[in-house]
Amino acid sequence: MNNDPAEHIIVPPEDDGQRLDRWLKKHMPFVLAQKLIRKGAIRVDGKKAKQDTRIQSGQSVRIPPFDKPQDNTPKPKPLTDKDRAYIRDLVIFDDGDIVVIDKPEGLASQGGGDLKQHVDRLLDGLADKNGLSPKLIHRLDMDTSGVMITARKPDTIRKLGQMFKTKKVRKTYWALTLSCPEDSDGLIRAPIGKIKGPIKDKMQIDEDDGKHAVTEFVVLEQAHKQAAFIAFSPHTGRTHQIRLHSSAVLECPIIGDKKYGGESDLVETMGLADRLHLHAYRLTLPHPTKH
Repeated sequence: MNNDPAEHIIVPPEDDGQRLDRWLKKHMPFVLAQKLIRKGAIRVDGKKAKQDTRIQSGQSVRIPPFDKPQDNTPKPKPLTDKDRAYIRDLVIFDDGDIVVIDKPEGLASQGGGDLKQHVDRLLDGLADKNGLSPKLIHRLDMDTSGVMITARKPDTIRKLGQMFKTKKVRKTYWALTLSCPEDSDGLIRAPIGKIKGPIKDKMQIDEDDGKHAVTEFVVLEQAHKQAAFIAFSPHTGRTHQIRLHSSAVLECPIIGDKKYGGESDLVETMGLADRLHLHAYRLTLPHPTKH
């Protein structure tokens, strides 16, 4: 008879390859997990494990009894048939592992605050026959439309995440701007920092304390000096990088960008949608498992 009061959890397929200490965050406070691992109280298939142990699908993880903090976080509502149809309509590529979607403007990448609808929530609607749902690899601003890449298999998720961190992914954005830059192409180097004070979620060029930021640009078309169609390729990933570099450095704010000076009568006179005219057009990268 087994009198062990500990909980024994079988690692599901979607958690294959995760670090033990990070995986345990789903089940207990991170600090407690670290402590129990050091004491040898956490065991994987009956053996002591280290913090950086990579767990595998099907393994049994023993978690000793502990006082669980009360969780008052509201549980997300289950997806409706409408939600599932909506996210499926956004898919532009799916090889069974990697899933690429075309995110519309106005849909957040992740939840937060009062947001109830976002890509991260909807991805469960793309679960495969084994129940594996794609996971986010990167994010786009809510007001930016375009290509987002996700993946189902943990190993692919890790490899793609590393590619984004090591700048092995080339990103190309399209934008409509007010006025046209003096140069037809170039490289913008201007550090970016957060504006201090009551203004939230707004950035500025900060030569003293800002973070290194580089954006490549090419003017594709222009309407005299009134507007331009520009391709941007950010070499770094700072918040609002393209929007700020276009506005503050090129002096050509993106049309519809109310945060960085893009409000204009051109929206109405040119028959444009009342939105931020910035689109993530292309992601170029080697396939993480087929090269």
